[in-house]
Amino acid sequence: MGADETDDAPVYAPVYSPGFGNEHSSEALPGALPQGRNSPQRAPLGLYAEQLSGTAFTEPRARNRRSWLYRIRPSAVHPPFRRVPDGAVRSAPFTETEPDPNRMRWGPLPAPPPGTDFVAGLWTVGGNGDARRRTGMAIHLYHANSPMTDRVFGDSDGELLIVPRHGALLLRTEFGPLRAAPGHVALIPRGVRFRAELPDGEAAGYVCENYGAPFTLPELGPIGANGLANPRDFLAPTAAYEDADRPVQVINKFCGGLWAADYDHSPLDVVAWHGTHVPYLYDLRRFNVLGSISYDHPDPSVFTVLTAPAADFVVFAPRWLVGEDTFRPPYFHRNVMSEYMGLIEGAYDAKAEGFVPGGGSLHNMMSAHGPDRETFERASTAELRPQRVDDGLAFMFETGWPVLLTAQASAGGHRQHGYDKVWEGLIRNFPS
Repeated sequence: MGADETDDAPVYAPVYSPGFGNEHSSEALPGALPQGRNSPQRAPLGLYAEQLSGTAFTEPRARNRRSWLYRIRPSAVHPPFRRVPDGAVRSAPFTETEPDPNRMRWGPLPAPPPGTDFVAGLWTVGGNGDARRRTGMAIHLYHANSPMTDRVFGDSDGELLIVPRHGALLLRTEFGPLRAAPGHVALIPRGVRFRAELPDGEAAGYVCENYGAPFTLPELGPIGANGLANPRDFLAPTAAYEDADRPVQVINKFCGGLWAADYDHSPLDVVAWHGTHVPYLYDLRRFNVLGSISYDHPDPSVFTVLTAPAADFVVFAPRWLVGEDTFRPPYFHRNVMSEYMGLIEGAYDAKAEGFVPGGGSLHNMMSAHGPDRETFERASTAELRPQRVDDGLAFMFETGWPVLLTAQASAGGHRQHGYDKVWEGLIRNFPS
């Protein structure tokens, strides 16, 4: 049993360490973290020192991601991994369907059968690039109704940005626990192992799998020193270990496939750690929204929370709209970027119907999109007073390459094949 729980302990609130990109450190037991060196001849408390590198050793200091872990057993102690079924998980390169320029939208993922945990409940929409070359990204949904009992998951292909939309996830990572409820996001770095528990009995949401260089905070440029997602609002876990000698299945996503090994102990046995390759939790409602205070709707890039070469993560958080003589919802546009949008709660201000929590839409590069007819007519005639937008929480995974669908997403029963009809009725207003 780990140092952070007992058999009859209630669900607790984890303790966090603030600051994105910090050199964090934590120890679950006093004296477990070595001082003055990373790998002493004998690590404290009989622990094993182990480095986990998320970037190449020679990556510039500002971009280097690595952590030192002090654990009960080294990660090298395990039997061979064996190939196991992938379920509904797919990886790049995506070749099941041909590239499709059409606008697409889906309802929520149907409920899974009983006994479905987080890994079994992953369902891939699509993506781009090549996981084996560490380029591109993938979009997944998840819907789980069972905790990962004696199962642990790690992704060698990329980092996971998890966006809950229904039910909380208690993510017990090698670095300690993160409790991610709807309205939060959790960032699990490449290779970091975790177990997903379900405090609410069921959970569903979205996942962006980033195969390439890790997510960072966007540069602020003329904005200055503050704004958007503030580093202090990102929370890293604090050390909490499991000292468990029992069978645990460890699942590793490697080059697109799932592999499993049956350990005789829990790999979540890190007693102390320090470094920069760490998980994070972020509350999307702390995003410091910047926008126009004169006229025109800003480009959606001003809502970027995290950025990487493969993908941007954008949130449409609660905010005020005050633009004068301005069409306030997102404008009609075509974009070289490809946009997958999801809805965590409420409604999205550019769609009056059909786009519901748990659903998603995909507008691939240069596909024309924007507000539906009802939204256009309402916004074009509205009295322009200061308006608070706080009845929904939407987000976007944006990528510079086309998103290719999996066959299951293309043919899924929850795909809304009549999506194009939302723009019907946008009639000619230009005089003859």
